[in-house]
This record gives sequence, C-alpha cells and structure tokens, in this order.
Amino acid sequence: MGGSPQGLPASDALNSVSTFTKTYNSFSGVDMVCTFGRKVIGELQGISYTIQREKAPIYTMGSADPRSFSRGKRGIAGSVVFHVFDRSALLEVMRDRPFIANKYDLPAGYAIADISVPTVEVGSGLLGTLDGSGNPSISRITIDKVLAKPTYLDQVLPFDITITASNEYGAFAKMQIHGVEILNSGSGMSIDDITTDEACTFVSTRITPWNSQGFIRSRTGGKTSSIEV
Repeated sequence: MGGSPQGLPASDALNSVSTFTKTYNSFSGVDMVCTFGRKVIGELQGISYTIQREKAPIYTMGSADPRSFSRGKRGIAGSVVFHVFDRSALLEVMRDRPFIANKYDLPAGYAIADISVPTVEVGSGLLGTLDGSGNPSISRITIDKVLAKPTYLDQVLPFDITITASNEYGAFAKMQIHGVEILNSGSGMSIDDITTDEACTFVSTRITPWNSQGFIRSRTGGKTSSIEV
C-alpha cells in the first residue's frame, strides 16, 4: 500500500512531520545558497562575519566594579572563501558593475566607455594679475575619466550578500549582509595543494539577522499547496 509507513496519504504524513519539526530547525551549508549582488556564485565554500562594538566601563570612587558601560561605534567584518577553477569567481561576477577610473591607470581592454567630465578652469599668476584682455590668465584642465571593469576586488562597488536556506523538512530562512566592501583578497598554491582557494575579507554597514520565511505544510502533485509563515 502506497503512502507513508503508517499507511497515511503522503500529504497527511508530511503534515504530521511538520507538526513536530517546524518549531526546531537547523540548516547546514548544503541547505544554503548565497547571492552576491543578486547573482549566485557556485564556487563559494564558506562565509563568516563578526559584529563588534566599542564598550567602555565607567568607574567612580568607592567601588572597584564598573558602575555602568558606555557604548560607542559598531563594526561589522567578515570573510568569504571561494574555490578557484579557472578564474576569480567574485571578480568575474562583478565585472558588469563598472566604476569610474582614471583613463591612463587601466590595463588594456578594461575601459568600457568614456564619460563626460566638465573641464576645470584654473587661474594662473598672482591674484589681480591681468592679461591683455583685462581678465586673469586662464588655463584649462581636462580630467580624463572612463567607466571601467574592476581589475581588483577592492575596486568592486558595494553590494549585498543574501543567504537563503531551505531544508528537507520544508523550513525556509534568510539573512542579509548589506553594503559589503571588499578589503583584502589572497590565494596561494603549492606542490602539496590538491585544490586552490581564494579568500577575501570585507566590511559592511549592517546585517539583517536570520529570520524565518515560512514553512511548507503539504505538497500536491509536486507543487507547494500552502506555506505557513
């Protein structure tokens, strides 16, 4: 007889499982998908972050213990690790997010398009010195800027990282790291390494902690029939 081991229809069996599992759920790395600026990078191996805030004790006479603590600035930092196949994974994905660069500082092939920058007029000579026309002598300076593809990861403009998780029990959750700026990137190779990794460190402006996105209660014909939030 088909259905669950107890002889129940498959949908009823899933509902009975949901009753006992929807409250206590956990996710592993195989349940999670990370998007960087709305793009999934399959080479990602790990991501970590730390939230730190300055707090200083306040002491007064008559007690060795602090009376209170003052609160200061908060900092958010972390790291990501990518497996290297034949290219830098994050840099390749972010190549379509151009930044403004100096025209003559770029390698060949990285400039996308010229941009219009107003010409800067600078007065020369001492203040009050006039040329033959009765005006201060003027020199014109043109600032050459172009839209360019990032050459290094530290040139990538800020982006968001969204981590979504879904396990076999039907639980969904999501967290976000906002305003990510890449600080450092590095890699290494040796005769003893079987694979090659690339690690990056970052800072960010804020984090949206893990929160539930719902729970699948039953399925009909392979389609989700209802989601409980």
